[in-house]
Amino acid sequence: MRNDSIGLLLMDLQRIRNFSIIAHIDHGKSTLSDRILELTGAVEMRDMRSQYLDSMDLERERGITIKAQNVRVDWKGHTLHLIDTPGHVDFGYEVSRSLAACEGVVLVVDAAQGIEAQTLANCYLALEHDLEIVAVLNKIDLPAADPDRYAMEIETVLGIPAEDIIRISAKTGVGVPDLLDAVIANIPPPQGDPDAPLQALIFDSQYDQYRGVVSSIRVMNGRINSASKLKFMNAGTTHEAVEIGVRRPAMTAMPELGPGEVGYLIAGIKDVGEARSGETVTLFHQPAGVALAGYRDPKPMVFCGLYPIDGDDFENLRDSIEKLRLNDASLTYSPETSGALGFGFRCGFLGLLHMEIVKERLEREFNLALIATAPSVEYRITKTDGTVVVVDNPADLPPPQKIDFIEEPYFRVSIITPKDYTGTLMDLCQTRRGEMVKLEYLSPERVELHYKVPLAEVVVDFFDQMKSRTQGYASLDYELEGYRRGNLVLVDLWLNGEPADAFATIVHRDKAFEYGRRMCEKLKELIPRQMFDVPIQAAIGGKVIARETVKAKRKDVLAKCYGGDITRKRKLLEKQKEGKKKMKLIGRVEIPGDVFISALKLDD
Repeated sequence: MRNDSIGLLLMDLQRIRNFSIIAHIDHGKSTLSDRILELTGAVEMRDMRSQYLDSMDLERERGITIKAQNVRVDWKGHTLHLIDTPGHVDFGYEVSRSLAACEGVVLVVDAAQGIEAQTLANCYLALEHDLEIVAVLNKIDLPAADPDRYAMEIETVLGIPAEDIIRISAKTGVGVPDLLDAVIANIPPPQGDPDAPLQALIFDSQYDQYRGVVSSIRVMNGRINSASKLKFMNAGTTHEAVEIGVRRPAMTAMPELGPGEVGYLIAGIKDVGEARSGETVTLFHQPAGVALAGYRDPKPMVFCGLYPIDGDDFENLRDSIEKLRLNDASLTYSPETSGALGFGFRCGFLGLLHMEIVKERLEREFNLALIATAPSVEYRITKTDGTVVVVDNPADLPPPQKIDFIEEPYFRVSIITPKDYTGTLMDLCQTRRGEMVKLEYLSPERVELHYKVPLAEVVVDFFDQMKSRTQGYASLDYELEGYRRGNLVLVDLWLNGEPADAFATIVHRDKAFEYGRRMCEKLKELIPRQMFDVPIQAAIGGKVIARETVKAKRKDVLAKCYGGDITRKRKLLEKQKEGKKKMKLIGRVEIPGDVFISALKLDD
């Protein structure tokens, strides 16, 4: 009986396929997931909606996937575990985590646009993980589709034979059954020993306020039962499995998960730090000898301060960020204080979209009102005494006399564009202090540009500028290249003689004057008039480089003063002037929260 049950399990293993759908942003991953759910009967037609797996309101509004989602479906006697991943470059970390739970990928390419920057990046990521690739040309129903041309482009650039590329329309469902057959034929079944000690990898987690932490797991070896006593190897904690199961896509409880299976685990964990992504779960009484490899910690690229508008919300913000970090392991944070904004957190993000999404999720999911400071990057400062410090907040920069030199991070940027826009993109990269590495023709109409650009020049609005200059046709991928010495200075902003640390920023010396002047002009427009004149000054190391003044509101003290001697009028005006002087000494400039956000959106 025992041998029969092992045989049954091993036979089941041959009938499991684990795969991710990867592609450039907007090439149809979520629509393809919808068709697969519909075709396999996982979701009733009456319950079907577009972007079914994108459960967040934010995902549905923006039409993008932010979180990888997994679901189990059945097709022709096989069990398929499908993971839908994000396409935006800022969420590449989500993709790499999902790939660790798979044996293969479906690489989707738009038949009207061809290979884009993220297509290449995700394809190389899959090859790094030694995964089988099933290539798909989607949107063949579009009038602009040219599948033959782009099939040849895929063969030229990625080396996948054109005849092996499956042509589908995820919108109409044409070709999707052939794709599922190809997944079963080409992607290998998972390996695993049902009788080995349990090793299960947590590849994602989220916090449920009623059930605690819900973890997505992939079982590598052994079996996990509900009511098992479990050991979390990296955290060194023990918990009892309250419920295990699979998503179909509704959460469905199961008595047991075996090797190769993907599902979820609820173990009544309240402390979010105990179920991080990359954690290895094993049995307490029969533990595995070694933990699974897990994941490299993602390195944040962009930093900003998040402050509650109401100072009493600080503790609430701390709890909210902790819960959100469980669901988004790439977010880092540490407490900080600001003279202008009070108590808050210095947070690290993978990019500007990531920063925007995190801020919006904190506001929506945890009912907070937040102010974000200017985004900055991580600089390496070598001081005159030889010590090296890393600074991600401009306010922490040592005094200029103690700095020997400053190094800034550089990105290796890859842009794929129609050849007509090559000139305008080269101009954009060069104005952002970029250096060209190479220029390659992917086809007679499409060019790939490689540049090295300082990260500080990329984080603010490089992506928006690139899209507007190319009418949306160019695509971008980037990776960190290293640090280089730069001629950088700290530009401080002073309001009424007080430093406004939330506006301080580090810029290249050649651009410092221009930045200071524009910031002063912008703040003059945005800051409401006070009862006294408010000088706005931009300064480098105490030397003022630009100034504007917000004029005071004035009461008409001469309204009742008809005719008479001029000295009488002068006396009243002098008295008003004295009052304004005194008010200026004790007055504090009131800055509405939206001024910070508007001021940081400097038009290029």
